[in-house]
Amino acid sequence: MKQNKKASIFYCCTLLLALISSNVWALESDSDQPIIIDSNTATYDDVTATSTYIGNVISVQGSIRVNSDKLVVYFVDGDAEKLVFTGNKAKFKQTPSEGGEDITGEAFTGEFYPKTNLLVLINTATVWQGNTTYSSDYIQYDIKTSLVKAGEKSSDNKRVHVILKPSPKEQKPASEKPTAKDTKK
Repeated sequence: MKQNKKASIFYCCTLLLALISSNVWALESDSDQPIIIDSNTATYDDVTATSTYIGNVISVQGSIRVNSDKLVVYFVDGDAEKLVFTGNKAKFKQTPSEGGEDITGEAFTGEFYPKTNLLVLINTATVWQGNTTYSSDYIQYDIKTSLVKAGEKSSDNKRVHVILKPSPKEQKPASEKPTAKDTKK
């Protein structure tokens, strides 16, 4: 009977660890997940090694989701090398870590390089996370490290606009608010 109890405890612990680690794995390994694309139309050109998706395009890889009007995938040796999405505006969202705030963004043009985990947003680009907003005509976002780089070093004309909002302050309960009598002291 003791062997069965030990085996049951071991099995439960193993199952629990597997469930916990699978949630973390799904976010950390977005780049290892397949890219799934849904659209109204799709074409593949063998000569140029490109596939084009048009109309309400939704592409998902792990926790990364991109919605666009058009997506062109460029292949090298059968692997997706670069994905270019366009739209009015194309939007992306990623959950960087379990329980973390989503990172969202939008731009008229985006380029995703799956092998290097790099997402480049071009032309009226904006990225949000929590109380912080980055806006520029050029933003690089490293999906693996959640690092955002905005602006271009080569041009003073392409400025970066950042908004850092303060965290909301907790409201005091009505019983703790000062009364007119307290303010006259």
